[in-house]
Amino acid sequence: MQLVTYNIRYGRGKDECFDLARIAGEIEGADVIALQEVERHWSRSGMEDQPAEIARLLGDYYWVYGAGVDLHVESSPGVGQGANLRRQFGNMLLSKSPILSSRNHLLPKYASLGPMSLQRNALECIIDTAQGPVRFYSAHLTHLSAQTRMPQVERLLEIHRNARVEGAALTGDGLNEEWTRDGMPLPMPGNAVIMGDFNFEPDSAEYARIAGPVSTYGGRMVNPEGLVDAWVEAGHQVDEGVTAEIYGRPVRLDYCFLSAGFRGLVRSVEIDDEASGSDHQPVRIRVEL
Repeated sequence: MQLVTYNIRYGRGKDECFDLARIAGEIEGADVIALQEVERHWSRSGMEDQPAEIARLLGDYYWVYGAGVDLHVESSPGVGQGANLRRQFGNMLLSKSPILSSRNHLLPKYASLGPMSLQRNALECIIDTAQGPVRFYSAHLTHLSAQTRMPQVERLLEIHRNARVEGAALTGDGLNEEWTRDGMPLPMPGNAVIMGDFNFEPDSAEYARIAGPVSTYGGRMVNPEGLVDAWVEAGHQVDEGVTAEIYGRPVRLDYCFLSAGFRGLVRSVEIDDEASGSDHQPVRIRVEL
């Protein structure tokens, strides 16, 4: 199974041109695609409905979109004219297999009177695989600071831990026929794949909180119910790889974390250094799911 995660910067490439067809060409063919910084109805990107256009360009994919930022479009026609345009900014998941259910989780936000602070989110989808149903996430954490990012990391881990406790979108023997006649969602799976732009580096406290601390007595301490970095599981060094730049400094900010039980199923992870559709590079993961 081939996975891709890509922060597309709303289609604006290294040449500063907006080109969603270029983005589609850089991600096509994957079985599950996690995108970040996908927007709807912003003037900078031509008021385009980017999720719908990406889905049209790729074809033959099921997809869902989850907004973090959701605002009224001030220039839209009034009520009753069929407009109701929303100016949205968030994440997208596409799958060649049906997306059985989805949830959009808003992450903790810290208001700022200085640097721009955006509402971030983690979009969740349940997709059936050869290993059974798996939760897939497209996540985007804040760029502001480690102090504002760590609460989002904690919330993401809480979402992962509590998924089976909270259960599927519909649960309970008390549901009557009008709720169940169209089918019931599968039970919430325990295993997950969390992809996205985490805005932290591999030597950070945030990374260690997800992937486990390092012990001098034998490497990284991975909890059996925790998550592992697919890049490392594929044989790369943790401090290798470049997916973006911070003020001209090459860094790895984009990750695929997966349930520890999947660690032996990772076959390869590659960063597409040739892609030019964004200020990030897409990461392509091959895993036996």
